[in-house]
Order: sequence, then C-alpha cells, then structure tokens
Amino acid sequence: MSKIVIAFGGNALGNNPKEQQALIKKAVKNVVPLVKEGHQIIIGHGNGPQVGVINLAFEDSYANEDIPYMPFPECTAMSQGYIGYHLQKGLRDVLEEEGLEKKIVTIVTQVVVDKLDPSFKNPTKPVGPFYSKRMAEKLMAESGEKYIEDSGRGYRKVVASPKPLEIVEIETIKDLIKTNHIVIAGGGGGIPIYKQNEAKGANAVIDKDLVSSLMATELNADRLIILTNVEQAQLNYGTPHATKVGSISLEETKKYIEEGHFAKGSMLPKIQAAVNFVEATGKKAVITSLTNLKNALDGVNVTEIHK
Repeated sequence: MSKIVIAFGGNALGNNPKEQQALIKKAVKNVVPLVKEGHQIIIGHGNGPQVGVINLAFEDSYANEDIPYMPFPECTAMSQGYIGYHLQKGLRDVLEEEGLEKKIVTIVTQVVVDKLDPSFKNPTKPVGPFYSKRMAEKLMAESGEKYIEDSGRGYRKVVASPKPLEIVEIETIKDLIKTNHIVIAGGGGGIPIYKQNEAKGANAVIDKDLVSSLMATELNADRLIILTNVEQAQLNYGTPHATKVGSISLEETKKYIEEGHFAKGSMLPKIQAAVNFVEATGKKAVITSLTNLKNALDGVNVTEIHK
C-alpha cells in the first residue's frame, strides 16, 4: 500500500457546475483502481477557470452598491468548497457503484506565501475564461489588469503566483489520512496568506502543482502524480523534432529546464513541481494524462522523474 498525492488540473474540471459534475464523475473513475489496490489517496486540484469565473461574477455584481466587494482569497475559498463538494460526491458515487465504501473529506486549505515574493510585481498565473485578443485588449483598457495569450487557446487574465512556503492545515490532513480518509486538499493551490501580516489573505493564485508537490513532501508520500492533457511531456514541443519524455533522471530534467524545453504557462510548473518532490524525498514523480492514471505506478506511457 502506497501513499499517493494526485494533482488534477482545473481546466479538466469544467467551467460551470453542471459541466463540472459530469466531467468529475468521468475523471474520478480513473482513481477507483488505485483505491481498490488499497492505496492512500490525497487529491489536489486546480481552480484557474473556476476562481476566475467566481471573481468575474462578483466584479460584475459590484456595480450594484448592495453587493459587497469579494477579495480574491475568498473567491479561492469558494472554489475549494464547490469543487471539493463535486469531487467528494463524484468519488462517493463511483466507489459505491463498485461496492466500495470510503470516507472522503475536503479541507479548506491555507498556504503561507512571502509578502515580498517577486511575482506580486510580475503577475503570470492565468485565471478565468478565455477571450479573443480584441476582447482581452478591451478588458485591459477598462480594468488596467494584465491579460496574456495562454498556450494557443485564447487570452486570459493573469494574477500573481507566489511560491508556497507552508501548508497551514498539514497536521489535520495527516490525522485524516491516519483514519483512512480520502483527503481533498490544497485546492486551487490553497488560499494564499501572508504570515507577516496576521494571516491576511493575498490577492494571488498559487500554482496547484507546486502546492501538491509541497503537500506530498510534507506527507512523506510514496508517489506524486501530476495529471495533464497529454500522457508524456515532450522535448522540442510544437516542432517537427518533438520527442516524448519517458523515464528521466533529476539531473537530466534540470538540464532540459535550463535549455527551455518546457512552456512556462503549462508544462514547466508541472516539471518543476515534480523536480521539487524528487529532490526533497528521493522518490518518483509522474506526469501523465488522466486517462492513463491506471498505468502511472507502472511507468507505462508516462513521464517519470527519478533521483
């Protein structure tokens, strides 16, 4: 039996509650084989599209003086709650269909960041829906906020993405694992808080893969699995010379990072999160697609980073 941290991407979970529930039910079916094998499962998840939509809804409503302004940390907390609810419900439903009964719980998770983190001066984390270039330019002119092109899919708002330093609820998560719960935690990278300012929330979104990596390290997990939309990372991505990355050493991975093989807004954070975990624990980290999750522990059609 292994302790496994699995990081789901927010983009794979849908853009509205109805779509999200349908996609989650399909997604969590891939977790069932690991539960059947007796592994302890901890789930992290992204919230980029969802928290952006929540924030946008409150910003639109703010024009009405009766609707209070909703800070970004509170929007993250809301996204943790409703995504966690859907994950709990989806998991419970598919496990019951298989005749399995497991306790499942979502932890609203706070993560400490440094108030002086340089990302606050240079926001890079995409959140919310995709826009055309024309609409993004209009929104930038109206709001003064920054929008960037995101991996060929359109333009999105970007916010600061500081480095995670500490998971506030980590001891609670450990206690729940000991009592055989499936734990959903670190949703959307956690709610960023400044330790230097009496736990005040920060207007930022922490990368969920980096938080899942930190959580896996602090939980002494046996494996970190980061899910994305492809089975394997690639070198020379988007060129005729693209090659899939299979089993690769920590040293080789760092070399490829330095050579700029991984895109900053998409694969690089996943690779860096995997590197952090392997470096801290000496254990393996896997990057693969949701549909290939069943093969992740066997190293089949995955990118597997090892010491």
